[in-house]
Amino acid sequence: MSKELLDIKDLVVEFPSRHGDVTAAKDVNLTVAAGEILGVVGESGAGKSTIGNAVVGLLERPGRVGGGEVFLEGEQIIGKSQAELRKIRGKRVGMIFQDPLTSLNPLETIASQLMGTIQTHLDLSDEDARARAIDLLDQVGIPDPSVRVDHYPHQFSGGMRQRVVIALALCAEPDVILADEPTTALDVSIQAQILDLLKKLVREKGVGMIIITHDMGVIAEVADRVAVMYRGVVVETGPTAKILGNPDHPYSRSLISAVPRPDVRLHRFPVVESIESAGECKELDLNTHWLGKARDFGKSDGPLLEVKNLDMVFKSGGMLGGGKSEVRAVDNVSFDIRDGECFGIVGESGSGKSTIARLVTSIYKVAGGSINFAGTDLTKIKKRRELNVHRRQMQMIFQDPFSSVNSRMKVRDIIAEPIRFHKLTSSEAETRQIVDDLLDHVGLGAKAAVKFPHEFSGGQRQRISIARALATRPRFLICDEPTSALDVSIQAQILNLLKDLQEELGLTMMFISHDLPVIRQMCDRVGVMSKGKMVEIADTEELFKAPQHDYSKHLISLMPSYSGLMDRDAGQAEAS
Repeated sequence: MSKELLDIKDLVVEFPSRHGDVTAAKDVNLTVAAGEILGVVGESGAGKSTIGNAVVGLLERPGRVGGGEVFLEGEQIIGKSQAELRKIRGKRVGMIFQDPLTSLNPLETIASQLMGTIQTHLDLSDEDARARAIDLLDQVGIPDPSVRVDHYPHQFSGGMRQRVVIALALCAEPDVILADEPTTALDVSIQAQILDLLKKLVREKGVGMIIITHDMGVIAEVADRVAVMYRGVVVETGPTAKILGNPDHPYSRSLISAVPRPDVRLHRFPVVESIESAGECKELDLNTHWLGKARDFGKSDGPLLEVKNLDMVFKSGGMLGGGKSEVRAVDNVSFDIRDGECFGIVGESGSGKSTIARLVTSIYKVAGGSINFAGTDLTKIKKRRELNVHRRQMQMIFQDPFSSVNSRMKVRDIIAEPIRFHKLTSSEAETRQIVDDLLDHVGLGAKAAVKFPHEFSGGQRQRISIARALATRPRFLICDEPTSALDVSIQAQILNLLKDLQEELGLTMMFISHDLPVIRQMCDRVGVMSKGKMVEIADTEELFKAPQHDYSKHLISLMPSYSGLMDRDAGQAEAS
């Protein structure tokens, strides 16, 4: 029998408040053996990440362990001092956090951060520590690691930052790894590499691993056992094949039924209604609702958005005698998006997908080419006031819900900010009513308006971002990985919401995602990007059934089959 590395017994985690204690995790029992991967799944806010943080003493105040025990190789670690826990973190327990931006110091190079962790736990010289840092970056799939090791976090894409975080977790060769959404920001090709790396680490070095994720494809690929959490309670635990193939608990069945199908396009995402929903989106009459009013955009003659020969170059270096270098993030890209369609963009992390979104919204200045929106070339507009007229018509849902909202503002003010900026209402009372309605519509409820972002889970924060993006009644919505932080059940609700909004409001959308099953369900046409170039554009079903470019074929070959999931009745949703 494998050696038991981590044993969690009857763990209780509480968050005291003025209204009494909130129990985030109740009587949780989990074990991880050497050479084993345990998957923990459940909705955002179910308590998955809370358990991981409690194990290593990283609960945010006023959170506390209210009961139970945690044994690391037989040693009780609950109740240890922070000094003792710091010796455990990194050396004996490695951690891969959900949000790479908050895991990395923006003021230090990747070399400095990796070498600091390595030398804290391993007796290595600067030269050997640097060599190990470069090797770790190479292991997690970062190109030119000897060059990139001296770059800063902001010079990496979201997926590349996540790879750096994984490298940090591997620095000191820990016995147990807690991986909180380790592949959230990764495209399918890099996800496959990372999962292979994690599996190899577990099998060859006898590491025990807990993977906290909402991605059932990841669970099917790597987990030996699965624990399903619902509102702080583990409702079911068992072998992966049993849980994914024939779960006993109705909540487990609801999660699995909501996984996007990779094999056929459906009109709507299945949402199981037998389980009480913690975030059901409220149906609104958009003929009378503010979202549907005063949208007087005429039909475009030709494409709504036309991008021609777009170029973008990032320059770095040149300070204090350092050499200059250039990275061509977007290379002669051309495409168009028709009025009312959903155009998808897929490709590896660093391929230029998000850069295109930022160029279209004028966050970045183009190095070459043109961006024609509703008959106007945005690259020729010089006055900010004139540009703001067009910016009101296009809004963006960013990839990272943690950094895209101001943590010091209440939710009401976050959503009201674009309404106030563009002076869309005649009174503050009207603004407050609109915010409340938007919160209802994205499934958070009006009571969320008086809270701060830190009081919400990652998925709930993304819903706040979606509400804010809808606040100006946009014509064009850019979705940059809008569901990457959401579990599958909430993802289904949000994607159905976006489909409804597109249909009812006539929205045009650019949908950027590494999740190919989601792209298949959401998009009318798809553009495939590789190394800054758009290598193929095709109707969605044509692309998935008969891709033409070798890179497109490679991506689709890596799409998860979910062969271990339970059979689902496709008749529940109307095929489009």
